[in-house]
Amino acid sequence: MAEKHRLDHAPFIVPPGKKIKLVDYDPGYTAGFASKKEAKEALLEDVTELAVAQELIWASGQYAVLLIFQALDAAGKDGTIKHVMSGVNPQGVDVTSFRAPTDEERKHHFLMRPMRKLPEHGRIAIFNRSYYEEVLVVRVHPNFLYSQWRPQRLHNASLDKVWRARYQEINEFETMVSHMDTLVLKFFLNVSKEEQRQRFLDRLNDPAKQWKFAVGDYHERQYWDEYQQAYEEMLRATSTETAPWYVIPADHKWFMRACVADIITARIQELHLPLPVVSEEKMAELTAVKQQIEAEAEM
Repeated sequence: MAEKHRLDHAPFIVPPGKKIKLVDYDPGYTAGFASKKEAKEALLEDVTELAVAQELIWASGQYAVLLIFQALDAAGKDGTIKHVMSGVNPQGVDVTSFRAPTDEERKHHFLMRPMRKLPEHGRIAIFNRSYYEEVLVVRVHPNFLYSQWRPQRLHNASLDKVWRARYQEINEFETMVSHMDTLVLKFFLNVSKEEQRQRFLDRLNDPAKQWKFAVGDYHERQYWDEYQQAYEEMLRATSTETAPWYVIPADHKWFMRACVADIITARIQELHLPLPVVSEEKMAELTAVKQQIEAEAEM
């Protein structure tokens, strides 16, 4: 059997505490994959291994996995989640899409929503967009702040102080979650401006895809530079040793999916989850049942 293609993940990790520029991360990078066919083969292998890993997570009941996907519009979040998770048991996975908060949700701390959706031990949770919208969309459109509850100490604070406070709260939240034996994996799907433009046009020109296009997506595109800055600051401030960010090249969907699958599978395998050990008492019960079932064939 041919050796499995395992990516070097280092180029995708945002070094904790270091200032980065997204221009240094090539959205078209394919890490040496020779073809779309090769990437699809690697994806299939990882999907198969991920199914095995999920079974161990479920069987052990000790760990949980939280997958966070952030991206600009048309980067391919939905497709990546669909393809990467295609082999897992859907009964063990929960997917949450974080849309604009409701009036009730705006009366709570912005981390209340994700806290309610954290995965149980033995399960995988996927956040399609997440609480990071509160330092991305809200940063680009700070007027949203005025309809939200905020601590009294931040009512008259500068916007810069508000973002720093939120970064700190996010890091503390993820540290707490990690200490509860939850593996936190965060992916920023990095699509180029030109590729986004082409994908918008593909949706508009294809009757089968027009339903996917929202006029608001085009309006947000006008803030491209502001979003790039917001993402750079967010990635720098919230990529930690406990929960680092992975910047995934998104211009080639086939590579993006293979890359995400490879990272998820490798990180779960690093947990070295064993199958549960059956106690002597339980083994005696199983042996007795086995003998009874075998005896049925002799009747």
